Amino acid sequence: MFHDRVSIVVRSGRGGDGALGFRREKYVPKGGPDGGDGGRGGDVALVADTSLRDLSSLRGRRVFSAERGGHGRGSRRHGADGDSVDLAVPVGTQVWSDEELVTDLALPGMRTVVARGGGGGRGNARFATPTRQAPRFAETGLPGVERALELRLKLVADAALAGLPNAGKSSLLRRISNATPKVADYPFTTLQPVLGTVEAPDGSQLTVADVPGLIEGASEGIGLGHEFLAHLERARLLVHVIDGSAGDADDRFRTIDRELALYGAGLDERPQIVVLNKADLSPDPAPFTVADDRIVAVHRVSCASGAGITELKQALFSLCPAAPELVEEEAMPEFLDYRPTPPARRRFRILRIEGGYRVVGDVPEGDELEDALRAAGIRKGAIVEIGDEELEWV
Repeated sequence: MFHDRVSIVVRSGRGGDGALGFRREKYVPKGGPDGGDGGRGGDVALVADTSLRDLSSLRGRRVFSAERGGHGRGSRRHGADGDSVDLAVPVGTQVWSDEELVTDLALPGMRTVVARGGGGGRGNARFATPTRQAPRFAETGLPGVERALELRLKLVADAALAGLPNAGKSSLLRRISNATPKVADYPFTTLQPVLGTVEAPDGSQLTVADVPGLIEGASEGIGLGHEFLAHLERARLLVHVIDGSAGDADDRFRTIDRELALYGAGLDERPQIVVLNKADLSPDPAPFTVADDRIVAVHRVSCASGAGITELKQALFSLCPAAPELVEEEAMPEFLDYRPTPPARRRFRILRIEGGYRVVGDVPEGDELEDALRAAGIRKGAIVEIGDEELEWV
């Protein structure tokens, strides 16, 4: 089954705690502070992978978590950074959070960090000064980020088949490409988009998408219209398939064309090839009188007999607009790192001290402070210093 939408939760790793330690060596009774820094928490990122066709690989799990950073140790040894998690998604995946677009993975190899790992805490060696030569505290690592995301796939294809149900779009895709969609003599046989590759004699290729049939009101979401129309947005050429045997091809064309215009996203401006299918069912050529500058060709074909298919394939290669030129390879970065807006910087920090913790900065009250101390690993009986007060965690 084709999956073009999936909801996931991503959690970046928490930063490791800085170490609270002092140099212990024979004949050195008062060694200085030597606590190392904690490692940074791992990120969660999405990477556009050309080998994937849909989002089904992410449906088996809902939560994806990166590892936390390692804790610092004595002798100024720093903790290791937590392992990041890279999730492969098909090219054309959009990332949404709270109904806002985070990024659009429209090119192969694009990478977006959707949850950045927390920073590691500094060890006590970092706090040594000429006047404070033996700091007895170290920072805890910063927490990671948790985000709920919705991934929406918009197919990346050179051309897309559009039309009313039962117009013969799936039969046409079978004829012109290597795809094998289900074909039957009833409406809505196709329930999910299907991609096919059309090959020319010279070895060049085009990708064509078969989108489930559209109905009147699709631009308003009727019949899952929004989800189906979204897959047309990236196509450079629309192939408007019409049942030519009914004799009302002009009206059928206007019905779908009106839905394209109402949906927007520039669909009403794309060049179109009009394909009048089922030519074998009528002895006379199917009438079509619509005059429109966007219509670059009109072809009468029969998917049953194969009549007109060769000419249509030639037209696809000659009339499909060229793909936009990409940036030269030398100028392309190794990856594109889109950083979502980070959460508000924490107004306070938690320091590890002998026997407990110290809270400094703009100390909050209630659940926020308790949650932060729990995340730092506090245990029963630990001392919490807040200003001039000492509290015991129970």
